[in-house]
Amino acid sequence: MHTISTADLLVFFIYFIIVSVYGYMIYRRKKTETNSSSHSFFLAEGSLTWWAIGASIIASNISAEQFIGMSGDGFFAGIAVAVYEWLGAAALIIVAVFFMPIYIKNKIYTMPQFLQDRYNSGVALVMSIFWLFLYVFINLTAILYLGTLAINTLLGGEYFHQILIGLAIFAVIIALGGMQVVGYTDVIQVAVLIIGGLAITYLSLTIVSDKFGFGQNALAGFKVLLKDSPDHFHLIFKKPLPTASVEKISKYLILPGFAMYAGGQWISNLNYWGCNQYITQRALGANLHTARTGILFASLLKILMPVIVMLPGIVAFVLYRHGHLPQLLNGSKDSAYSAMLSFLPSGLKGLSLAVLTAAIVASLAGKVNSIATIFTLDIYKKYMQSAAGERRMVWVGRAAIIVSLLTAILLTWHDTLGIGSAGGYTFVQKYSAFVSPGVLATFLLGMFWKRTTGTAAVVGIIAGFAASVFFNQFAITVFGPETWLYTAFKNPAGVYEIPFFISLSWSFLITFLLMIGISLFGQKTNGKAIQVDAGMFKLKPSSVMMIAVILLLLSAIYIRFW
Repeated sequence: MHTISTADLLVFFIYFIIVSVYGYMIYRRKKTETNSSSHSFFLAEGSLTWWAIGASIIASNISAEQFIGMSGDGFFAGIAVAVYEWLGAAALIIVAVFFMPIYIKNKIYTMPQFLQDRYNSGVALVMSIFWLFLYVFINLTAILYLGTLAINTLLGGEYFHQILIGLAIFAVIIALGGMQVVGYTDVIQVAVLIIGGLAITYLSLTIVSDKFGFGQNALAGFKVLLKDSPDHFHLIFKKPLPTASVEKISKYLILPGFAMYAGGQWISNLNYWGCNQYITQRALGANLHTARTGILFASLLKILMPVIVMLPGIVAFVLYRHGHLPQLLNGSKDSAYSAMLSFLPSGLKGLSLAVLTAAIVASLAGKVNSIATIFTLDIYKKYMQSAAGERRMVWVGRAAIIVSLLTAILLTWHDTLGIGSAGGYTFVQKYSAFVSPGVLATFLLGMFWKRTTGTAAVVGIIAGFAASVFFNQFAITVFGPETWLYTAFKNPAGVYEIPFFISLSWSFLITFLLMIGISLFGQKTNGKAIQVDAGMFKLKPSSVMMIAVILLLLSAIYIRFW
């Protein structure tokens, strides 16, 4: 089942050579600027084209947590899990139209810099430190652990530590070249990811078709899925009755129907796509039109992602329930994608290995570049060595890349943080979302309400975190399982739990209103307020056309599968 042939190794070797050679060519071409300019190293200083920006955003976003986690949730809950991707596409439109003009007009290069320019250095320093901890201890370790686990499963389960080191080294090779190398190699990575991912999905559908007696026909295979498992093709889960099955309640807990569209999903997506150095960094060095076009291109690609990372999970579900997937031991959802890969013929397993590696390495390289950028520009340069020259800052950034990956390797070696037991996708989403209410409220009010004060920002960040902890850990004990704020349900362990996105919504609303209240007691005019005018948000015809296409595609999907 896990035999890797010579053809598989050849396909993977070709992928590795193409990425390495192209990356080296970019590095040589930009070597003079990269070694002399820290902004060129960290931000590519406007050299990324719109298609490189869009591809890099997607390559950095899609990693093992999507291939394993989202495919697993597709196996369990169906198409509803695609809300992460499709609402993310809509959120990217908002970021392109409203967030980027403010960042670019004010020459914002890092998210902590925005907080310092808009509020004060204390807010910026606190968030810089927090983001570094989040990126290293949550995001980077999860990407490395889940990626290693996925490839190790594909290769038979005996090479975990060797793969761990190999992925880290590959990521370091790319990241040390700076944002230019990361951005342009991401174009190849995302091409491999999309072409290879679609090929794997196509083959998965032909397998379904063949197993059900319709020959090797992908369209017939998709029709089998629709007919066999119609419950897996609904985007909205209704609120379950108290007598509902454990399975229905479990689905609602992770995707609480229309309620999550009213707040939680938007909060999570706008925070991730608009207030996240890891994502915005690709566009911050470009001019406004290039940045917008790149982000909208990423939005278009985002619509395609569920076909690659979620649909194979539904295929695995149908095959498993009919006894055609004995490789999926105990029906483990997180093994669904790897189980599907076992059907691949010689050569295509090498392609699947390249797809997973491309997704993982691109995400690792992008993440460590963001870590290096925040550490070097927002901590080292401001608080440790203000006289540091350009070359020194580049080398400090490179050192930060190596140290952060070494830290991630140490934490991942024996899964010190318990990512495996928590479930990788849940691990990342849960811990990241503890701060998203406070961060998003601070950014939104900082951009669009001139009266927001630095005191309100500090209180908001703390209150957002405190509210998230309260709703996730203590609210049921204090208020009980049923209130006008929420309805808690018993999870599979028999413990009452508030749906995650409901907690997120209330945490954000409380934080937002608290920040407004505090700011009303401050000065009516704020010298650090962002100057906004309608002309900043004016769109060129090409951008309007791209937005129209995105919205039409999303509307068609929701009309068909609501």
